[in-house]
Amino acid sequence: MATGSTIHTFDVQLAEVDRGVYEDLSLRVARHPSETDAFMVTRVLAYCLEWEDGIAFGAGGISSTDEPAVLVRDLTGRVTVWIEIGAPDAQRLHFGSKLADRTAVYTHRDPGKLLASWEGKTIHRADEIVLRSFDPGFIDSVVALLARRNTMTLSVTEGQLYLELGGSALNTQIREHRLG
Repeated sequence: MATGSTIHTFDVQLAEVDRGVYEDLSLRVARHPSETDAFMVTRVLAYCLEWEDGIAFGAGGISSTDEPAVLVRDLTGRVTVWIEIGAPDAQRLHFGSKLADRTAVYTHRDPGKLLASWEGKTIHRADEIVLRSFDPGFIDSVVALLARRNTMTLSVTEGQLYLELGGSALNTQIREHRLG
Protein backbone atom coordinates (compact mmCIF):
# COMPACT_ATOMS: atom_id res chain seq x y z
CA MET A 1 0.00 0.00 0.00
CA ALA A 2 1.40 3.38 -1.00
CA THR A 3 2.29 5.97 1.60
CA GLY A 4 -0.53 8.48 1.94
CA SER A 5 -3.18 6.09 0.66
CA THR A 6 -6.66 6.42 2.11
CA ILE A 7 -8.28 3.14 3.15
CA HIS A 8 -11.93 2.58 2.32
CA THR A 9 -13.82 -0.53 3.36
CA PHE A 10 -16.71 -2.02 1.42
CA ASP A 11 -18.95 -4.73 2.80
CA VAL A 12 -20.73 -5.88 -0.33
CA GLN A 13 -23.68 -8.16 -0.70
CA LEU A 14 -23.36 -9.25 -4.34
CA ALA A 15 -26.14 -10.90 -6.31
CA GLU A 16 -25.25 -11.21 -9.97
CA VAL A 17 -28.16 -13.17 -11.39
CA ASP A 18 -26.75 -13.06 -14.95
CA ARG A 19 -23.74 -15.20 -13.92
CA GLY A 20 -25.24 -17.00 -10.90
CA VAL A 21 -22.81 -15.31 -8.48
CA TYR A 22 -24.01 -14.70 -4.92
CA GLU A 23 -21.29 -13.59 -2.50
CA ASP A 24 -20.69 -11.50 0.59
CA LEU A 25 -17.46 -9.59 0.06
CA SER A 26 -15.42 -7.59 2.54
CA LEU A 27 -13.01 -5.32 0.69
CA ARG A 28 -10.25 -3.06 1.99
CA VAL A 29 -9.41 -0.65 -0.79
CA ALA A 30 -6.39 1.64 -0.69
CA ARG A 31 -7.03 4.83 -2.69
CA HIS A 32 -3.70 6.21 -3.88
CA PRO A 33 -3.37 10.03 -3.50
CA SER A 34 -3.32 10.42 -7.30
CA GLU A 35 -6.41 8.22 -7.76
CA THR A 36 -9.78 9.94 -8.10
CA ASP A 37 -12.82 8.76 -6.20
CA ALA A 38 -14.47 7.99 -9.58
CA PHE A 39 -11.56 5.71 -10.53
CA MET A 40 -11.74 3.93 -7.16
CA VAL A 41 -15.52 3.42 -7.41
CA THR A 42 -15.14 2.04 -10.94
CA ARG A 43 -12.36 -0.26 -9.68
CA VAL A 44 -14.60 -1.59 -6.87
CA LEU A 45 -17.51 -2.12 -9.26
CA ALA A 46 -15.24 -3.95 -11.74
CA TYR A 47 -13.97 -6.19 -8.92
CA CYS A 48 -17.53 -7.07 -7.94
CA LEU A 49 -18.79 -7.53 -11.51
CA GLU A 50 -15.84 -9.75 -12.42
CA TRP A 51 -15.76 -11.65 -9.11
CA GLU A 52 -14.45 -15.20 -9.31
CA ASP A 53 -11.94 -17.26 -7.34
CA GLY A 54 -8.46 -15.76 -7.64
CA ILE A 55 -9.55 -12.14 -8.19
CA ALA A 56 -7.48 -9.41 -6.56
CA PHE A 57 -6.73 -5.73 -6.76
CA GLY A 58 -3.50 -5.24 -8.65
CA ALA A 59 -0.87 -2.57 -8.26
CA GLY A 60 -1.77 -1.20 -11.68
CA GLY A 61 -3.93 1.57 -12.92
CA ILE A 62 -2.01 4.35 -11.21
CA SER A 63 1.70 3.72 -11.43
CA SER A 64 2.41 0.09 -12.29
CA THR A 65 2.87 -1.20 -15.80
CA ASP A 66 3.21 -4.82 -14.69
CA GLU A 67 -0.32 -5.31 -13.37
CA PRO A 68 -3.78 -3.93 -14.08
CA ALA A 69 -6.05 -2.40 -11.46
CA VAL A 70 -7.88 -5.74 -11.06
CA LEU A 71 -6.71 -9.20 -12.09
CA VAL A 72 -7.50 -12.86 -11.72
CA ARG A 73 -4.80 -15.47 -11.17
CA ASP A 74 -5.14 -19.22 -11.41
CA LEU A 75 -3.76 -21.60 -8.77
CA THR A 76 -0.30 -21.50 -10.40
CA GLY A 77 -0.18 -17.69 -10.13
CA ARG A 78 -0.64 -17.07 -13.86
CA VAL A 79 -2.77 -14.04 -14.76
CA THR A 80 -5.90 -15.31 -16.52
CA VAL A 81 -7.98 -12.11 -16.58
CA TRP A 82 -6.56 -8.59 -17.04
CA ILE A 83 -9.02 -5.85 -16.02
CA GLU A 84 -8.18 -2.20 -16.71
CA ILE A 85 -9.98 0.81 -15.26
CA GLY A 86 -10.48 4.28 -16.71
CA ALA A 87 -8.70 5.08 -19.96
CA PRO A 88 -5.72 2.77 -20.48
CA ASP A 89 -3.63 3.33 -23.58
CA ALA A 90 -3.54 0.86 -26.46
CA GLN A 91 -0.05 -0.37 -25.55
CA ARG A 92 -1.24 -1.39 -22.08
CA LEU A 93 -4.25 -3.25 -23.52
CA HIS A 94 -1.97 -4.97 -26.04
CA PHE A 95 0.35 -6.11 -23.22
CA GLY A 96 -2.53 -7.34 -21.02
CA SER A 97 -4.27 -9.14 -23.86
CA LYS A 98 -1.09 -11.03 -24.75
CA LEU A 99 -0.52 -12.01 -21.10
CA ALA A 100 -4.02 -13.07 -20.05
CA ASP A 101 -6.74 -15.30 -21.48
CA ARG A 102 -9.29 -12.49 -21.23
CA THR A 103 -9.07 -8.70 -21.05
CA ALA A 104 -11.76 -6.22 -20.03
CA VAL A 105 -11.94 -2.47 -19.45
CA TYR A 106 -14.34 -0.66 -17.11
CA THR A 107 -14.54 3.08 -17.59
CA HIS A 108 -16.08 6.06 -15.87
CA ARG A 109 -15.21 8.16 -18.92
CA ASP A 110 -16.85 8.69 -22.32
CA PRO A 111 -16.59 5.28 -24.04
CA GLY A 112 -16.81 6.83 -27.52
CA LYS A 113 -13.70 8.93 -26.96
CA LEU A 114 -11.90 5.95 -25.48
CA LEU A 115 -12.74 3.70 -28.43
CA ALA A 116 -11.62 6.46 -30.81
CA SER A 117 -8.26 6.74 -29.01
CA TRP A 118 -7.61 3.02 -29.65
CA GLU A 119 -8.70 3.09 -33.29
CA GLY A 120 -5.94 2.03 -35.68
CA LYS A 121 -3.61 0.99 -32.84
CA THR A 122 -2.13 -2.48 -32.49
CA ILE A 123 -3.99 -4.32 -29.73
CA HIS A 124 -3.62 -8.10 -29.44
CA ARG A 125 -7.00 -9.84 -29.84
CA ALA A 126 -8.78 -6.46 -29.88
CA ASP A 127 -11.99 -8.08 -31.09
CA GLU A 128 -12.18 -10.11 -27.86
CA ILE A 129 -11.74 -7.16 -25.47
CA VAL A 130 -14.92 -5.80 -23.90
CA LEU A 131 -15.23 -2.18 -22.75
CA ARG A 132 -17.93 -1.69 -20.12
CA SER A 133 -19.39 1.67 -19.17
CA PHE A 134 -22.25 2.99 -17.07
CA ASP A 135 -24.97 5.58 -17.62
CA PRO A 136 -23.64 9.17 -17.58
CA GLY A 137 -23.61 10.54 -14.03
CA PHE A 138 -23.93 7.13 -12.34
CA ILE A 139 -20.34 6.96 -11.04
CA ASP A 140 -20.53 10.59 -9.83
CA SER A 141 -23.74 9.72 -7.93
CA VAL A 142 -21.98 6.79 -6.24
CA VAL A 143 -18.97 9.00 -5.39
CA ALA A 144 -21.30 11.47 -3.67
CA LEU A 145 -22.43 8.67 -1.32
CA LEU A 146 -18.94 7.38 -0.45
CA ALA A 147 -17.72 7.13 3.11
CA ARG A 148 -14.59 5.56 4.57
CA ARG A 149 -16.72 2.57 5.64
CA ASN A 150 -19.37 1.48 3.15
CA THR A 151 -22.10 -1.14 3.22
CA MET A 152 -23.31 -1.86 -0.27
CA THR A 153 -25.83 -4.13 -1.93
CA LEU A 154 -25.10 -4.78 -5.59
CA SER A 155 -27.51 -6.70 -7.81
CA VAL A 156 -27.17 -7.37 -11.53
CA THR A 157 -29.84 -8.83 -13.74
CA GLU A 158 -30.17 -8.67 -17.53
CA GLY A 159 -27.38 -6.10 -17.78
CA GLN A 160 -29.02 -3.74 -15.27
CA LEU A 161 -27.08 -2.88 -12.11
CA TYR A 162 -28.91 -1.95 -8.90
CA LEU A 163 -26.85 -0.45 -6.09
CA GLU A 164 -27.79 0.48 -2.54
CA LEU A 165 -25.22 2.58 -0.69
CA GLY A 166 -25.55 5.01 2.20
CA GLY A 167 -29.31 4.64 2.33
CA SER A 168 -29.71 5.55 -1.35
CA ALA A 169 -30.69 3.36 -4.27
CA LEU A 170 -29.15 3.88 -7.70
CA ASN A 171 -29.28 1.94 -10.93
CA THR A 172 -27.61 1.92 -14.32
CA GLN A 173 -27.39 -0.14 -17.42
CA ILE A 174 -24.02 -1.83 -17.91
CA ARG A 175 -23.13 -0.97 -21.49
CA GLU A 176 -20.81 -3.21 -23.46
CA HIS A 177 -18.71 -1.92 -26.34
CA ARG A 178 -16.40 -3.94 -28.59
CA LEU A 179 -13.05 -2.75 -29.85
CA GLY A 180 -12.96 -4.84 -33.00
